[in-house]
Amino acid sequence: MRGPRNDSRKNSSSYCSGITIVLFVALSLIGVWMLTSATVVPVEFSLADSNRSENKDNKLPADSGLDLSKGNSDNKQEEYKEKPVQQPQEEPNLNKDQDFLNSNSNNFETEPTKEGGNNKDPNSVERINDELGSESTKKDDKSEEKKQEIEENSPDGTDSILNNSTEEKNFEKTNDDQEPENTKEEKKSEEAGEEVKEYLPDGAQAELLNETSTQTGSWSTQDAESKNEKEKIQGSNSNSLTIPKKEFSHSWKLCNATAGADYIPCLDNEKAIKKLRSTKHYEHRERHCPESGSTCLVALPNGYRSPIKWPISRDKIWYANVPHTQLVQYKGHQNWLKVSGEYLTFPGGGTQFKHGVTHYIDVIQEAYSNIAWGKRTRVILDVGCGVASFGGYLFDKDVLTMSFAPKDEHEAQVQFALERGIPAISAVMGTKRLPFPSAVFDAIHCARCRVPWHIEGGKLLLELNRLLRPGGYFIWSATPVYQKLPEDVEIWKAMSALTKSMCWNMVNRTKDKVNRVGVAIFKKPTDNSCYETRMEVDPPLCEDTDDPDASWNVPLQTCMHKVPVDSTVHGTQWPQEWPQRLVEVPYWLKGSSRIGVYGKQASDDFQSDYEHWSRVVSKSYQNGLGIDWSTVRNVMDMRAVYGGFAAALRNMQVWVMNVVTTDSPDTLPIIYERGLFGLYHDWCESFSTYPRTYDLLHADHLFSKLKPRCDLLPVITEVDRILRPGGKLIVRDKLETIGELEAMARSLNWEVRMTYYAKDTEGLLCVQKTMWRPSEYEAKM
Repeated sequence: MRGPRNDSRKNSSSYCSGITIVLFVALSLIGVWMLTSATVVPVEFSLADSNRSENKDNKLPADSGLDLSKGNSDNKQEEYKEKPVQQPQEEPNLNKDQDFLNSNSNNFETEPTKEGGNNKDPNSVERINDELGSESTKKDDKSEEKKQEIEENSPDGTDSILNNSTEEKNFEKTNDDQEPENTKEEKKSEEAGEEVKEYLPDGAQAELLNETSTQTGSWSTQDAESKNEKEKIQGSNSNSLTIPKKEFSHSWKLCNATAGADYIPCLDNEKAIKKLRSTKHYEHRERHCPESGSTCLVALPNGYRSPIKWPISRDKIWYANVPHTQLVQYKGHQNWLKVSGEYLTFPGGGTQFKHGVTHYIDVIQEAYSNIAWGKRTRVILDVGCGVASFGGYLFDKDVLTMSFAPKDEHEAQVQFALERGIPAISAVMGTKRLPFPSAVFDAIHCARCRVPWHIEGGKLLLELNRLLRPGGYFIWSATPVYQKLPEDVEIWKAMSALTKSMCWNMVNRTKDKVNRVGVAIFKKPTDNSCYETRMEVDPPLCEDTDDPDASWNVPLQTCMHKVPVDSTVHGTQWPQEWPQRLVEVPYWLKGSSRIGVYGKQASDDFQSDYEHWSRVVSKSYQNGLGIDWSTVRNVMDMRAVYGGFAAALRNMQVWVMNVVTTDSPDTLPIIYERGLFGLYHDWCESFSTYPRTYDLLHADHLFSKLKPRCDLLPVITEVDRILRPGGKLIVRDKLETIGELEAMARSLNWEVRMTYYAKDTEGLLCVQKTMWRPSEYEAKM
């Protein structure tokens, strides 16, 4: 009986084991099926859907700005903590962008992933082009599948494209505050769709990115203007720089220049300066650029730290950032600046306003009420600005001041100004015209600026006459105005005779009892009647063929330009009062048949540009790039057109230096007409500013246009020199150029904040400079 009993027990055990195995296999299959269903995503949107899945797990909204694609192990998110992205005030209209979203495969690149996939570098141009090329060969049914996938995953057919570092705790909610999942998903999709629209424009907006061939017939360039003018003056040829393009391969080293951490390549070219035949006219303070662009990095001062934020920076900065004390010893008694522990402080004084610049500004207004700071007078030029306290305090009056001074024995004066958050450039009144168009400044100011206006036929004062708007004011505060020393008396007599022969009218001459200085205010004529009735034609009028707007490396001349009378050119009418002039179409563009830079009628072109940049800034730049705008003060638009980008930033605590490149349509007069400012520059050369002076650089289709003329390596080196550590570079350009710039930025150990690619070969790149510097110096310059 034992045998059968044992067999029965054995059979029962085998039966149970069989059932167990079947159940285990079934459960395993179910688990594999569930796992597969949860992880398999469409290839085209794998990154976006992965982010959505991780957002759900982490209970974060898709637009939180956190880069979840890097995984929880990446702690770089803590380096730059930003405020949460705010909800748009208006519900975005995505209808006009639906075709763009359905017909373009958008690739948003973050750090390379470690799991499977393509073996090529995720950020390489080769991989991106492969993907874009494969997309273009897909059939219509694949497009329908893609459209269906978009609609299934997002109510409006869009997805988040952000890759920013933000603080996770800002997005935490209590259980009572949590919204239903479907509501959060709808909001997420709406915001993401708006961001997709504004990072790169849809078909209707794309025309704003592509200049038409009509521009050459309608607009002259500074290169052409200046080349013609120089040929007429001295028979010289254009010296445009052309460097063969080469593959990117560079070992970064520190610059070994005498100027050290203050190196400005075009102003510290010792080799060229030693060859000068004369320095009588400050030739040694003018630009002398090296034959080839600099490719070394400027060292940081010992103890350098992130700059103090505006407006506190107007009154004090870190001494370690600009460690110079010569001006403290030389100008301390005039309240220029003082050393206070680890700070340099600026009491708001100056040579002509020892007891405060605010009072001095009020004295000028009281001396002649028509100046009307911040209304009629909006954009001014401050010659020999010192540490630029005059311009710094005019911000309180809504006045924008272009301050300049040479890099001379007044050690680092312009660097002090820029570190304080006050606009300034290094320049000198020497032998060449200043890099500004004619008739654009509402007023020009000189307070003991040490410029000999009265000598050599008034050549330097005639340059101010070129720059001053008809009806504008020259405000002169110097010892000849109020002192009776023999030398001062002689200078005053010479200046009185010169300004009279120039038809300038002295509207007031007053003395400030508090500061015990005098101020003389002259007004430029608004027509040519005085010029036509002068008894002596000295200084002479310039030839009609002399272009007053030509200013890039154009020699100064001892002649005076007539007041423009043609309503189709700038300078014949005074602009609207600020702030109306910011949005007003310049009068010479109204009703004109002239074609604008982007191909529309000029006035429509202007308006479209303003609306475009207003959308981009408000919908994308302010919230979508992870930029803490409270740390941004000094901004440069490296390739401005109408100044729309600067105009869109008007309500922020920033100022924008608008650069119109010398080979672009000459739109700089339009920028000044709006109450903004800027200058001409060729980015194949170094910019006239100190290192570490800008918080944000913006380049819209600049680099791809430079590539035929010069190598990008010196240009990105110059960008590194200008940017402060922690500063941002935003680039909108062609896909190939974006890839090159990203590779260079990574070689500099910059943080890539965002790389956004579109199928139509356009892209956006946002990178952030770090504190990294190489340890090795290059050979002595």
